[in-house]
Amino acid sequence: MALNIKPLADRVLIEPAAAETKTASGIIIPDNAKEKPQKGTVVAAGKGTKDEPITVQVGDTVLYGKYAGTELKLEGKDYLIMRESDILAII
Repeated sequence: MALNIKPLADRVLIEPAAAETKTASGIIIPDNAKEKPQKGTVVAAGKGTKDEPITVQVGDTVLYGKYAGTELKLEGKDYLIMRESDILAII
């Protein structure tokens, strides 16, 4: 299913990874204590600017800052849209 959204210039659409529900020792984390994930998958990317082309590709798993991007909901799923410069690393 293709999304009906195309980020402009140096913006990237990211699907955040699911938040952890259990700790390594098996303790279940309640919904109100879960931290926002800082990892996600690139779903769509703009073409970049004349001076700076986009370096991430659709399908890349990336790390981004805790407060980076703008949250939006499309077709019942949560996404983040942010500038490529807010992405810290490709993993």
